[in-house]
Amino acid sequence: MIKTLTLAALTSVLIVTSASARDQIRIVGSSTVFPFSTKVAEEFGRTSGFKTPVVESTGSGGGFKLFCAGVGEKHPDITNSSRKIKKSEVELCAKNGVTPIEYEIGFDGIVIANDKSATQYNFQLKHIFLALAAKVPVDGKLVPNPYVYWSDVDPSLPNVKIKVFGPPPTSGTRDAFLELAMEGGAKQISELKDLSKKDKKKFKNIAHHIREDGAYVDAGENDNLIVQKLQSDPNSHGIFGYSFLDQNSNVIQGSIVEGFEPTFENIANGKYKISRSLQYYVKKEHIAKIPGIQEFVNLFKRMQMADGPLEDKGLISLK
Repeated sequence: MIKTLTLAALTSVLIVTSASARDQIRIVGSSTVFPFSTKVAEEFGRTSGFKTPVVESTGSGGGFKLFCAGVGEKHPDITNSSRKIKKSEVELCAKNGVTPIEYEIGFDGIVIANDKSATQYNFQLKHIFLALAAKVPVDGKLVPNPYVYWSDVDPSLPNVKIKVFGPPPTSGTRDAFLELAMEGGAKQISELKDLSKKDKKKFKNIAHHIREDGAYVDAGENDNLIVQKLQSDPNSHGIFGYSFLDQNSNVIQGSIVEGFEPTFENIANGKYKISRSLQYYVKKEHIAKIPGIQEFVNLFKRMQMADGPLEDKGLISLK
């Protein structure tokens, strides 16, 4: 008796065959996790006997879009993320037959840095919100952001024009910054704190809406480029992960936030308020099909440990 495959079953067979044809791990996702993942990939290629994985910096959102699109050779095996996977992304993965397995690797602080030759700023979270939100409360009314200089936000801050280079909407760093810094700052303003309790959706819309008048500049997913811009424009600030501050501490400095500098110790113990977890997600359906995935995960676990090689690149490791 000859068994006839349905179109769906035949497609599934073709997908699995296609997935098994590739012998090199493909990784996408967060620009913040990128240097850590690249370090592990280089070590993996050098010592494991497998090919060096290809690692691309697409941003956390862009990574999930690629990762959750399906199973097979043309889809990535792992996506890095500087935020937890969203419900909508879980649903997209499920729709396309993808099962993401989460691995947390450590913690990171989001810094607001400037050139080391400039003044080190001392921010409260509300300063950050008032400087960067599209609309802010003035005399009891929500109006388009009128603040041009940092001293307009608060007289304690320098009389310097507000110019901040930051991540794009596809970035997990931006998502975390909106949640931790912008929402946190909005809640320090009494009328917006009340709104957060009465109408969470409206509050979030206000807190997450970044101004578009040139004070905030979308600098893309290349955090190294932001570091270069800070050096060429000492009056500007940049938003990126702590590891980039750590690797460039000879030329840039992190701003103080709520009384604490973005140091390894302050992020690890939670004193620095703008911090988040870092993780990567493995496609379960590819583990047995793409050579080396489980071995790569095992190596990542070893390298992320306290006093391991990823700490040297700025990762605040899990304790």
